[in-house]
Amino acid sequence: MHRDLVVVGASAGGVEALQTLVSRLPAGLPAAVVVVLHMPAGGSSALPTILGRCGKLPVSSVVDGTPVEHGHVYVAPPNHHTVVQDGVLRLSRGPTENGHRPAVNVLFRSAALARGSEVIGVVLSGALDDGTAGMVSIKNRGGLALVQSPEDALYPGMPDSVLRHVDADHVVPASEMGGLVARCVGKGPDAQAGTPASELLRMEVEVSRDDAGAGSGDIPQHGTMTTLTCPDCAGSLVALPNESGQYRCLVGHGWTPDALLDAYNGGLERALWMALRTLEEKTSLARRMASSSRRSGRELVAVRYDDQEEEALAAAAVLRKFLLNPELREDAGA
Repeated sequence: MHRDLVVVGASAGGVEALQTLVSRLPAGLPAAVVVVLHMPAGGSSALPTILGRCGKLPVSSVVDGTPVEHGHVYVAPPNHHTVVQDGVLRLSRGPTENGHRPAVNVLFRSAALARGSEVIGVVLSGALDDGTAGMVSIKNRGGLALVQSPEDALYPGMPDSVLRHVDADHVVPASEMGGLVARCVGKGPDAQAGTPASELLRMEVEVSRDDAGAGSGDIPQHGTMTTLTCPDCAGSLVALPNESGQYRCLVGHGWTPDALLDAYNGGLERALWMALRTLEEKTSLARRMASSSRRSGRELVAVRYDDQEEEALAAAAVLRKFLLNPELREDAGA
């Protein structure tokens, strides 16, 4: 066996790092390279064209059933997970991971399950902790972990997170990553390096596939129910027993701790803006009711409406100051 499947994950700031990596891969690389860059769900991606202009390898967008061939770079398209399965690349509309589709973790886990120690995982620039759970799976199965130096990344969150959870084999700047990949491919992995695929890994890969939610019914059996809820569907989250602290809801949406916190922060901010809108509407209505009461000669009723208006105005002023002042929000942990 030889290491001949390279899976690459990137997010914020990742286009530049990907361009640098691909530009340094040699023609005829004896391995296939599969890339996931987190991107918006709508529209098309220009990434295959961008990367195709950078280096010597042909680059194409993944279509369902694409054979995994050496000397080629494959890019996951928007709004579809890319899954390694039976020697080909499959596309899936399975549950999002950390709010993303395609997701780095989905590609990495499926590669670890399908190819074990033949896989080389690469994590480049990105925010939060995307890619960590997938890299844990790659390492557990005997694959190699290559990480962009956090100080070299435009967004060091993803590299930092991987390094906190995984004993990386190499940590280098993007300018050295292509040459490093070329040196690592083709070498025979240590047959004793990996462990058999766990039932947890099999379940998570099945959940990400397109075959009618396969495996989602098994989620509670692999973890512990929590009082936390999924930001995507408001379903209960199950804490899974893996090194990176993954959570899944009962329909399969996956969340890592940092991404879950970030999603909760976003939900809190939306709720606060909604509360501010409600206070503004209350102010407007109280003012109208006070004016109407005075026209009808009901001064005592009008005064009560005046008090409600002042109360709503004061609360709205405090809330608006909090929402528009980043320093106050950071001090409050929002």
